[in-house]
Amino acid sequence: VASLKLASGCDRRGAFCAIPSFRGAFVSRPPDEVLAEAEWLARSGVRELVLVSENSPSYGKDLGDPRLLEKLLPQLAAVDGIVRVRASYLQPAETRPGLIEVICGTPGVAPYFDLSFQHSSESVLRRMRRFGSTERFLDLLGTIRSLAPEAGARSNVIVGFPGETRADVEQLVRFLSAARLDAIGVFDYSDEEGTEAATLPGKVSAATVRRRYDRISALADELCAQRAEERVGSTVEVLVDSIDGGVVEGRAAHQAPEVDGSTTLVAPATGGVDLAALRPGDLVRATVTGTEGVDLYAVPEAMISAAPRGAG
Repeated sequence: VASLKLASGCDRRGAFCAIPSFRGAFVSRPPDEVLAEAEWLARSGVRELVLVSENSPSYGKDLGDPRLLEKLLPQLAAVDGIVRVRASYLQPAETRPGLIEVICGTPGVAPYFDLSFQHSSESVLRRMRRFGSTERFLDLLGTIRSLAPEAGARSNVIVGFPGETRADVEQLVRFLSAARLDAIGVFDYSDEEGTEAATLPGKVSAATVRRRYDRISALADELCAQRAEERVGSTVEVLVDSIDGGVVEGRAAHQAPEVDGSTTLVAPATGGVDLAALRPGDLVRATVTGTEGVDLYAVPEAMISAAPRGAG
C-alpha cells in the first residue's frame, strides 16, 4: 500500500484549522503526473493506492474540471497491478452524487468514505464555518448505502468547540448513534494560534471539554464495535498486509491503513484458501466470522488476485 498525493494546500478555511495559512491555496497535480506515479508504484509492487489531499473532491477545480476525480478514479483502478484505490479526506459538502456513484460502482475502487463531518449540530458547524446538519449527513450516508450497502464510512468529530452547548452534544450523540460509522476519531478542542476559533467567545471549560470527550469517545468505541459485529456473515475482500508467525493480517475495503482496524484471516474448516500459501499483496474473498472491537476475523474462500511472487 502507498499514499498517492492528489494536491497540496486547501481553500476551505474552517474556523479551527490553520492549514490554509501555511500551505496556501489548493493546487491539483496534473492527472497525467498522478497516473505516471501510480504506474511507477505498481511496478514497485504496490497493490493499493490511498489518494491523499486536504480535500479530495476539490481535485481538478483549479484545472478547470471539478469532476476530474470522477474521471481519474477508474483510470487509476485500471493500472496494471493495482487491485484497490482508496480516496481519502472527502468534504461532505463537496461529495457529489456523481462522485458517490463512481466510488460505489467502479471495480477496483474501494466503496469507502472518509467524510470530514467534525460535528452534526448545525449551529456548531456554522461557527466552524462548515456546512451540514444531522439530517443532511444522515441523508448523505443513506445515499451511499443505497448504492453500496456494505460501504465503509469513517469520520472525525470535535467536542468542546467554542459555544458548544449540552443540546449540541446531544445532537452529536443522536447523529453518531444513527450513522453506523466503521471508525470515529474523537478530538477535544483546544485553541490553535492563528485560527479564527481561538478568538471566538463562549469558550467551554477544560473540565467540561474533558467530560464530553470521554463520553463521546466511549460512545464511539461502542458504536464502531457494533458496526463491526453487523459485518459478521458478510463477504469482504481482504488485501493481505503481513504474515507474522503464521498470523495472516490484512484489511477489508472499509479498513484504511493504520486507522480503521484490520482483518485477521483464519483457516477454513475445509476447502477455501490455504493460509500457508498466502503472501503480502494477495487479495482474497473472505467471510467474516467474528470481531474484536473494530477488527474482524474472516475465513478466506477464494483468491481474487495473487501478488506477483518475489515482489516484496
